[in-house]
Order: sequence, then C-alpha cells, then structure tokens
Amino acid sequence: MSAFAVERGGTLVYGRYADSLLLEPVLNDGNVDIWILSNLYDTLLLPTDDGKDVQAGLATEWKVADDGLSVTLTLRDGIKFSDGSLITPADVAWSLKRASRKDNGIWNFMVASIDDVVPEGDKTVVVKLKHIDPAILAALTVFNTGIMPQKAFEATPGATEEEKAKAFAEHPIGSGPFVLKSWERGTSMKLVRNEYYWGKGEDGKPLPYLDGLDFETIPDDATRILKLNSGEIDGAEFIPYARVNELKSAGVVNMELFPSTRIQYVTMNVRPQIKGQDNPLSNPKVRQAMNYAINKDAIIQIVTHGVGTPMTSFMSTATPLHAGDKPLYPYDLEKAKSLMKEAGFQNGFSTSILVVAGNQDQIGISTALQQMWSQIGIKLDLQQVDNPSLTQQYRDGVFQMRNAAWTDDIADPSEITSYFSYSPTIDALHTGWKNADVDKLFEDSQKEADKTKRAGQYAKIQEIYNADGPIVPLYETPYPVALSKKVHGFVQIPLGNNIFVKAWKDK
Repeated sequence: MSAFAVERGGTLVYGRYADSLLLEPVLNDGNVDIWILSNLYDTLLLPTDDGKDVQAGLATEWKVADDGLSVTLTLRDGIKFSDGSLITPADVAWSLKRASRKDNGIWNFMVASIDDVVPEGDKTVVVKLKHIDPAILAALTVFNTGIMPQKAFEATPGATEEEKAKAFAEHPIGSGPFVLKSWERGTSMKLVRNEYYWGKGEDGKPLPYLDGLDFETIPDDATRILKLNSGEIDGAEFIPYARVNELKSAGVVNMELFPSTRIQYVTMNVRPQIKGQDNPLSNPKVRQAMNYAINKDAIIQIVTHGVGTPMTSFMSTATPLHAGDKPLYPYDLEKAKSLMKEAGFQNGFSTSILVVAGNQDQIGISTALQQMWSQIGIKLDLQQVDNPSLTQQYRDGVFQMRNAAWTDDIADPSEITSYFSYSPTIDALHTGWKNADVDKLFEDSQKEADKTKRAGQYAKIQEIYNADGPIVPLYETPYPVALSKKVHGFVQIPLGNNIFVKAWKDK
C-alpha cells in the first residue's frame, strides 16, 4: 500500500452484538472483553496476523534460555502508557506476576509456569519459569499479560484486588493504540487515539490512523445490517451466515470472511442436579444420544449456508495439535434412540437452552435442535435472554444448555483444553464435568518439551473428551464481518482480536 493512499483522522463506528463487561486484562471473562482489550493494552509480544507466530510488541527482542527455564526480553526505547508515564521493567514484572498468580482470575493457567519476573536495568526483564513451558512465547501475546501501570493501579480506590480492577477498568490506562473516552453500558463505548502509542504507520507518523472508534451495541442482527447499509455505522460483526451471500452480491459493503479458530457448539450442564432437580444431561449415554440425533450437515446448511464445516474434535482444525480427521457423531437416529433406551430415558424428557435474544444464528441452531431432538422424545424450550443474563447463569452453573462459540486466544492448544476439559480452571466450561485422566494429561502436557510426546498427550485428551465431554460439537466457521467500502486496514485475526490500529477511512 502506498503511504500516500492512507488517510488520517475521522471516527470509525463499529456495530457489536454485545457490550463489554470488564475492560481489565486479568479478571475479564469473555470475548466481548478480550477482542477489545488489544486496542487498549499492549503485550510484550504480539500475535502475527495469521495467528500462528509471535512478533515484536512492547519488546523488540526475546530469547529463551538454552535450558528452557527463562526468557529474556528487551523493551522498546521510551515507551509510555496512555497517561504519558514511562513503561518500566518494574511495571512489566508486576503485571506478569499479577497475571500468573494462582488466585487471580481464570486465565492464570496460561502463564502458570512463571516463577518470577526480574527487572534488569532500564530495558530488560527476565521471566523465570518453574518448568519448561512450550507455550510461553505465545502466552506473552495473550490479553491477560497486557502491561499495566503498577502505581496507577495500586492507587485506584478499592479494598480488594477485584474492587481495584473494576474501578481501574472504568478509566483504564494502557499502552495500546486507543484510550477509553466514555462508556455508556449496553449502548456505546467511545475510544480515542493514544497520543503516546509507539507504533508508526505507512507514512512514518504515529499510529493509529483514526482519531477514534465508536462501538455501538446492537444485539439484533437485522438492525446491525440495516444501519450498515444505510451508512449509520461503518462495520458490523457476527453477520448471520444467512445474509452473507446477499451482502456479497449487493455490493454496497465489503463482506469479509476472515480465517478463524472459531467453533460453534452447545454447552451442557452435566451436574447430577440443577436447582434441586435431577439432570438427565449428567448421563453420558444421554449426551451421546443427543449428539447422534443431530444432522449436523443439515444445521450447517440451514444456519451457515454451507460456510461452516463439521468439527472433527472439540478444538478447531487450525488449533495446533488438533487430532481427528472424521466428523464427530455422524447422524444416526436409530443409535440415538437405542442409547436413550439404555440410559432409561426412552420416553424422553424436557430441558432448555439459553439463546441470545435477536441472534439469528443461535435461534436457527436451537430451532433445528428442537426439531431433531423431538425425534428421541426430548422437548427443548428456547429461552431468549440478553447476553449479560446468559453469562451470569452460565458462570453460576444454573443453566441446562447454552449456545456457545469459542475462539483461541493463543497459538497453542493449552488454552482451549484448560477451559473446556481441565476441571480446576472453570469446572470444564462451568458444566461440572471432570475426568481425572484428562486433568493429569493436561498437567503433564504443560511441562512437556518433547513435541511428539506432547502431541500424543493432546491426542488422548481429545479422544476422551470427544467421546464423553459436556458439549455438542456443531461446526467451525470463519469470522463474518461486513465493512463499509470506505473502511480499509481492519483485520480480525484467527485468534479473534479486532485489530483497528491500522484501520482508516476514506474522507
């Protein structure tokens, strides 16, 4: 791209399906936060645009020691936080140690190998490890390792770390390309350019190109598209697949399908009881029956119009160490009926699924499941709720089923495996599922330097989980994003991050 083609200034208005909840790197939980955080907080290393490697961030050089037990990183010259204060090795050490602390948030498992972080001089930090960690460089690109100002955080009002984090998140100080200007919960969030950002653009001047970003919360898919077509907004995420071909052929906007690690599935609460009532989903044979009763090829056609592909494991085919070459649970209604009988539920039962109100894809999936599961006697109630309500029921473990999607945040299988199957992290997707063999395999994999042995550990985890786990694996898809033809330079990388730092608009 010619430097002269880039235009500076202006505000890009982007329509989101749901608002963020907590703009703080360590204690957040959910893509609604994660995909915004990279615009506010920088990490020592950054993921490459293909999501498979690392590149320089706040650090320009990095070296893993020969024994694999430390990483030495060199910081950029003169880097500053968005309030103009210098970023010091002490800030880096404090941020990483806070992120790795066992009792701090749910994401610490990604940097649990960190034993200590030692500042050396004005530009160097040494990350010392408890054990060899094959994913440590990739982990240093992840949102929860965002570098924060120690003094400003500690001066934030609050009696506890959580109180301080919530207060800090209302007026965050980071080192990313943008700064939070205002936030009207559930409606809009406005960011402005960080005058102290280190990055340089095609024209040799400081990034970002834009003066600001306005995120408008528009849960209803049809409304987001209507506003985009009318020019009220400049971009919109999570375009329903039913509308992709229409938007492509209309030619009014650019309909992008960004490569992804995104999977679509249904989460099942497998606790023996939910709210004092016996839970049929706790029976593995019932879960298997429900999987076999689903014609997933039909759902892919109905919901994604052929854009999706069947899942061959609980992790995407783009995730490192993915194992599996055949679609999980091919449609077999007679086998499903037989399993229901073996489980003692030949007459079926009633259950429910949480759906984000106005989300066409989730409604389409759930309506199809309702029809398919009726063939094995299961009556499914669709409960349409707003995203915060769905999230709260999910975290509290009081849901029966929920529509869900996942995207890796790290170029390594450790994150999705810990989140989905390793019970100490979040009770295996807040489902109550636990398998001692999987827990042990995962713990061993986190210290395994031999790539072949580690691949074998992950293959076994996938074998166990795919047969017995608490999900209904449906399909994997690209990210559907529609953009005004005036917008250039935006990218959503396979790890999900919305990258606006080099985005710009025609005047």
